[in-house]
Amino acid sequence: MKPTFYVTTPIYYVNDVPHIGHAYTTVAADVLARYKRLMGFDVYFLTGSDEHGQKVEKAAITAGETPLELADRVVKRFQALWERLGISNNDFIRTTQERHKKGVSRIFSDILDRGDIYLGEYEDWYCTPCETFWTETQLIDGRCPDCNRPVEKLKEESYFFRMSKYQEQLLAHIEANPDFIQPKSKRNEIISFVKEGLRDLSVSRTTFSWGIPVPGNDRHIIYVWFDALTNYITALGYPDESGNFGRYWPVDIQLIGKDILRFHAVYWPTFLMAAGLPLPKKVFAHGWWTVEGQKMSKSLQNVVEPNMLIDRYGVDVVRYFLLREVPFGLDGDFSHSALVNRLNSDLANDIGNLLSRSTAMAVKYFDGILPDPDVLAEIDLALKNKTEEMVTAVDKFIDELAFSKALQAIWDVISAGNKYIDDTAPWTLTKDPAQKNRLATVMYCMLESQRIVHCILSPFLPTTAGKALASLGWHEEITKDALTWGGLKAGRTIVKAEALFPRFEEKE
Repeated sequence: MKPTFYVTTPIYYVNDVPHIGHAYTTVAADVLARYKRLMGFDVYFLTGSDEHGQKVEKAAITAGETPLELADRVVKRFQALWERLGISNNDFIRTTQERHKKGVSRIFSDILDRGDIYLGEYEDWYCTPCETFWTETQLIDGRCPDCNRPVEKLKEESYFFRMSKYQEQLLAHIEANPDFIQPKSKRNEIISFVKEGLRDLSVSRTTFSWGIPVPGNDRHIIYVWFDALTNYITALGYPDESGNFGRYWPVDIQLIGKDILRFHAVYWPTFLMAAGLPLPKKVFAHGWWTVEGQKMSKSLQNVVEPNMLIDRYGVDVVRYFLLREVPFGLDGDFSHSALVNRLNSDLANDIGNLLSRSTAMAVKYFDGILPDPDVLAEIDLALKNKTEEMVTAVDKFIDELAFSKALQAIWDVISAGNKYIDDTAPWTLTKDPAQKNRLATVMYCMLESQRIVHCILSPFLPTTAGKALASLGWHEEITKDALTWGGLKAGRTIVKAEALFPRFEEKE
C-alpha cells in the first residue's frame, strides 16, 4: 500500500476574478501534489469554488441572472486557468453540488443532535462583503476592521454553534501539535486570539435564501463559512468511511492565504471537534502579493491577471517566479521587471544555456550517442555528490514548504554544472585522441547531473522538464528511483536542445 497524501487549496469565491493570489496557492499545492506522486505517494489534491452566500445572491440580481447561472459562468474562469497553469488536481468541488449539500446537512445535523448547535437570537454589526459579524468594539471608526467598508446592524433569529465550549480543547491541540498551524508567527497569532476567549458563533441566516437550508428548518440558511469549510470532507464522500473519506482524511496540508487563517485554524477545527472528526495535520497560511509596492485592488486597477502573464511569459516562467521570488509564508511584491529578471538570468542563462551547450557538445563530439563513463575523477565526484545532496535537501525543503529554498538548492547544482563545463573544458579534451575516455566521462557526468535536475524540477516546471528530458534521451516515468545517479545508460540518443526559455527584452 502506498502512503497517502491529501492536499487542499481554499475554495475560491465565484464573486471574484482569478488573480495572482489564487494562482499562487494553487501552484504551490500542485507542486506538493506532483512531488509527492513522484516520491511514490497516493495523492489526492482538491481545489474548488465557493458559490453560496449573500454576496453571490446580490451580484446575480445586479447582473439579471440566477445565482447558479452566475456561478456556472464564473467557475469556468477558474477551471480554465487551472488547466492553463498545468494544475494536476484530482477533484474540483463546487458547493452547489449535491454531494456537498448532503455532507453539509449531515455534519450540521450531527452537531445539532449532540447539543452543540442551538437556536437563539443574534444582534451585531454585519459586513456583507466579508460575510462576517463584528461586535461594536471590533469595528474601526464604525467600519469593518477587515475591509474598511460600511457595516449594518442586523438582528435575527439564528442557530449558534457552541464554539466557546472548545476553547481549551483547541488550545491544548495547538500546544501539543507545533506543526498544526504554520508558519510560527501565524500560530502565535491564533493562540493569542483563542486565549482572548471564543464566543459562540452564529451559523445560520434568515435574511437571504442562496445557500443550504438548515435541516428541519428551511427558513434558515447555513452560514456560508460553515458550508464552505466542510468542502474538504464532502469532496471525499463524507460521511461514507468506506471510500476516499476513510482513505485520505485527516488532510495532510491545507494551504490558505493569511486573510482566512482564523476560519481555518479556529472555526474549522472546532466544528470537527464537535462532530467527533480528526483535525487537519497542518494548516499553512502564506503571505499576500502586493503589486509594485501597492496593495492589489480593483479600484487601483492593479490586479495581476494570471492569463495575461501566461500569454506574455509562458506557463512555467509564471510557476517558477511565484515560488522562487518570495519565501513561502511571507508577503511578496510582484513587478514585471522582477519577473523578467528571473526569466533572463535563472531560466534563459542558467538552466537553458547549460542544457543547450552540453547537448550540443554530445552531438558534436559523440554523434549524439551517450558514451560510457570511465572512472570518475575528483572533479566528477564533486558534481555527483552535489547532485545527490541536492536531492536530499529538496526533499527536506518541500516538507517544510520552503519552495524558494528547494529551487535555490536545484540552482546551486545548475551553477555547479556550468562551472564544471568551464573547468573540464571538453573543447580542449576533444583535440587529444588520448583523452577520448576522459571526454566521455565528462560528457556523461554533465548530462546525468542535468537529468536528475530536470526530474526533480518536474513538479515545478512540468512542461520544461518534459522537453529537457526528451533531449537527454530520457523518456521513462519520473519516479523516486529516477533521482538516483546512474539512470542514464550509455547508448541513449542525445538531441541538441532548443532554447528552453528565450530571453525576454524589457522593451517588449
